[in-house]
Amino acid sequence: MNHLSLIFEYGADGLTTSVNGVTQVGGSITLTKSDIGLSNVDNTTDAAKPISTTTQTALDLKVDKDGSKALSTNDFTDTDKNNLDANTAKVGYTEALVSANTDVAANTAKVGVTNGTVAGQMQYWNGSAWVVVAPTSNEGATLQMIGGVPTWTGGTPPTPNVTNPTTGEIWMDRNLGASQVATRSTDAASYGDLYQWGRDADGHQISTSGTTTNNATTPVPNGGNPWDGLFITEGSSPNDWLTPQDDNLWQGVSGTNNPCPSGYRLPTEAEWDAERTSWSSGNNSAGAFASPLKLPVAGSCSGSNGSLNFVGTRGGYWSSTVSSADSRFLSFGSGDAGMDAGSLFSGRSVRCLKD
Repeated sequence: MNHLSLIFEYGADGLTTSVNGVTQVGGSITLTKSDIGLSNVDNTTDAAKPISTTTQTALDLKVDKDGSKALSTNDFTDTDKNNLDANTAKVGYTEALVSANTDVAANTAKVGVTNGTVAGQMQYWNGSAWVVVAPTSNEGATLQMIGGVPTWTGGTPPTPNVTNPTTGEIWMDRNLGASQVATRSTDAASYGDLYQWGRDADGHQISTSGTTTNNATTPVPNGGNPWDGLFITEGSSPNDWLTPQDDNLWQGVSGTNNPCPSGYRLPTEAEWDAERTSWSSGNNSAGAFASPLKLPVAGSCSGSNGSLNFVGTRGGYWSSTVSSADSRFLSFGSGDAGMDAGSLFSGRSVRCLKD
């Protein structure tokens, strides 16, 4: 600490002639901080004040606060910090790291845990051994303890699909409502349902459903309406099951009444035509069945009276494309195939395309 030290000298007249050896000049004595022993005093801010070499050396050995490792003090040296970084990295074990660590591998083997073979596998201890729990492919499934055994329950099974290598498009591997992929062009179990264009799956599409002559006044199904679940027949133009007409019910995955599973939609006319032109076994029903989609000849349902037509001889598959008061659909028989236009009240097959 600095101490203030002043030595005064006086003349014969009693006036001060010097202070700490600094003499009077022109009646004044000008002192500096060094003249009075305060050479180390300054008005420097706290942040700018120097610290001693010893203090700085000690601070250099401290580790900086590191929020990523939840360090809140400076009680670690640089060596400690480096060790901490290395050990933190070791926490991120992978199967390869575990296998490479002989100690870990040996101890893992002792408890009977084996490496997984399929993504999503889990193991549980049944009291005497480790048992594998197979993964599920069901979306939204939950793992529950049933009889003391972890068991996957519920969820939505994945939609079976097939890819056309020529177009690159991914389709459902069967018609909506079909119980299986077609084994032949006339496989009845692969026919599926026959939808009126723009309607949801409210039961009307099933071949054994009843009929009604009452036109729907709203496209929303299952609202307690007298036509819900019934095939609606119409005897006059514009040959539609809905009054007034609505041409925007089956467009895209977000279509109002899109009957396809989540992530799937009705194909457009262009997408159906690209599929047809990729057939290598003929532009007909034989080519349709020989294609990756294995399209059967499921026939159609008359919008005039609800009767089944052309079952086993022709196939008709709706698109989402509307043309005037009709919709475009893929049509094929034993001697032809192409795109055609059909009234919206007709019942036809639906094959969904992955969006």
